[in-house]
Amino acid sequence: MVGKNADYAALMIDVDGVLVCGRPSDGRPWTYALEDDLGLSVVDLQREFFLPHWNEIVLGRYPSVDHLRPALAKLAPNLSYDDFIGYWFENDARLNIELLEELHQQREAGKKVYLATNQEHVRAAYLIEVLGLGRHCDGMYYSGALGSRKPDRAFFEQVAALAGLQSDQLLLVDDTPANVVAARACGWNAIEWRKGSSLSAALTEIEI
Repeated sequence: MVGKNADYAALMIDVDGVLVCGRPSDGRPWTYALEDDLGLSVVDLQREFFLPHWNEIVLGRYPSVDHLRPALAKLAPNLSYDDFIGYWFENDARLNIELLEELHQQREAGKKVYLATNQEHVRAAYLIEVLGLGRHCDGMYYSGALGSRKPDRAFFEQVAALAGLQSDQLLLVDDTPANVVAARACGWNAIEWRKGSSLSAALTEIEI
C-alpha cells in the first residue's frame, strides 16, 4: 500500500474522487443532469472543449475561458461562461467530511496536509476560497501553477522541492492507480484511495 518508508511528515491529498466527490446532493458526477439542466450535451462538450483543450488548460498554458467561451457559444448560445462555471463548480463540490476530520487529526498530531491535484487556476481558487479547503490544509500544489501534472515525474519532483521535504517523507493519497504508481517510483509513500476508504485504517496498515 505504501512505498519503501512509512515515516511520513506530510500528506499530499488528491482532490477529485478523494476529498471532493461529485454533486453535493447525491455524489453523482457533476455532468449527470447537465443536458436536462442546461441543455448542453456532455458528448458535445467533451468533443468541443475537454478533449482538444483540457490538457493544455490544466497545465496552466492558457486560461479555460479562452476555449470554453467559444465552445459554449457554438453548443449553447444562450448559456454564459459564468453561468456554466457556476453550475460546474457548485455541482462538483461534495466534501468528504469524514476524511476532512481525519486530516484535522493529522494536523493536530503535527503532520502537514497539502492538496496535490490536477486543476486549472479558476477551480483551484474556488476550492480554496469558496469551498473552504484552505482552512483544512497547509497549502495546495496544483498542475496549473506548476506546469506539470500527475502522473508526470516532474509534478512529484516539484512538489517535494517546494515542500522542502525528502520524497520518502511524503505520503500521497490518490484514487488514480497511475498516480500512485508514479509517486512510488519517485520515492514517495502512496495510498490508493477507494470509495469507502478510511485514512486511519490505511495509516494503521502503514504502521504495521
